[in-house]
Amino acid sequence: MSRRNHLHDEMRWRAVGMLQADARRSAFARELNAHRSIIHKLWNHYQSHQNASRRHGSGRGRITTTAVDRYLLQCARLWRKLTARQLASQLSAPAGRPISRQTV
Repeated sequence: MSRRNHLHDEMRWRAVGMLQADARRSAFARELNAHRSIIHKLWNHYQSHQNASRRHGSGRGRITTTAVDRYLLQCARLWRKLTARQLASQLSAPAGRPISRQTV
């Protein structure tokens, strides 16, 4: 059975409530289908910050701006018969940076 590697906010606050009531971490982790380390990290974070909300990461940075994305879409619609590789090579010069096939 696979385990979840994060809990939703509602479940995180429920876990904090159970841990404050001295519930066993391993039993509660089993009930939530989460690993014990997740519950342990959650409890440590709550004790130090008094907050159980999930810390969101910044994620991967964008290579192109929204304006460049709109331009790419417009060009792709204009030149429908070009492959992704051809379109990427055509659009790299106006964008001022290399554009991959996956971006197109």
